[in-house]
Amino acid sequence: MPTSTFSKLWKLEAHYSRHTGLKPFACGDCEKSFCTRYQLTRHQLSHSGEKPYLCSVSGCSDAFSTPGSLRNHAAHVHHQKENSYVCNHQGCGKEFRKKKQLKFHICEHTNELPFECDFEGCNDKFASSKALKRHWKMHEGYPCDEEYCHFKGKTWSEYQKHKKTAHRVTLPCDQCKKMFHNAWFLQKHKQSVHSGERRMFKCIREGCEKSYTTNFNLQNHILVFHEGKHDFACPFAGCGKAFAMEESLKRHFVVHKPQKTKLQKPKVKQRKCKKTPSKTKLSDAAKLSKHLQNVSLNKTTKKPLP
Repeated sequence: MPTSTFSKLWKLEAHYSRHTGLKPFACGDCEKSFCTRYQLTRHQLSHSGEKPYLCSVSGCSDAFSTPGSLRNHAAHVHHQKENSYVCNHQGCGKEFRKKKQLKFHICEHTNELPFECDFEGCNDKFASSKALKRHWKMHEGYPCDEEYCHFKGKTWSEYQKHKKTAHRVTLPCDQCKKMFHNAWFLQKHKQSVHSGERRMFKCIREGCEKSYTTNFNLQNHILVFHEGKHDFACPFAGCGKAFAMEESLKRHFVVHKPQKTKLQKPKVKQRKCKKTPSKTKLSDAAKLSKHLQNVSLNKTTKKPLP
């Protein structure tokens, strides 16, 4: 049976994360998490603003936070190509970034397939060990590792679906009634909800000290108090209230029909703004949300719960 081997422990742990779906390295500035510490360190550069990867072209002072961004810059701005391996077969000339890729490609010309399946009665051959591993799973499948369970999935997705439905574990929070299916998410829940601290979203406008516990409330604050937006008017006769965000209007509907927990969305008359071009399809709330995503999260602070 083909197996994956690794020269370093962290590489094995990263590979194992692909099977389990766990991402143990969480970013302290946002909600993202990663399989390896290297991925987390590289991601944190987007918050700090640090750009250690400098362009080597003479006269260019551009810098980037990731090596991938630097490669894209060199290819599109300076039209530089990475080292490539060219197929010498007559009439081919295809280029590859890695020598291994060229080696597998040559097999297409020579019809030599060095990786043979050793399963009894199967003589299939393949150009790469990766292709052989995929083929092997057709014979072996993915047997369930739970005791007394005889399920065997034909694909990894089928196996994962079985695990989630047949053997899904529930982990209760010992401080509230919430249930979780993953120990890591339970731990994050306890840190953010029961630790006595809560992540705060601070207003980015100069001179404003307001902060909120959710990004939605922060968006609403900026649209209402700093931009004076009230584009979504309540359609109920005699109400006259207007809101900056459509979601706020939906929540307001319950005031008129409190007996219904789920209301069908009535036709909303949106106030027209003369200064807004007719071709613009993106709402102010969506624009603001996109802008806030690009703002450094270093401005967020943590405050104790009241």
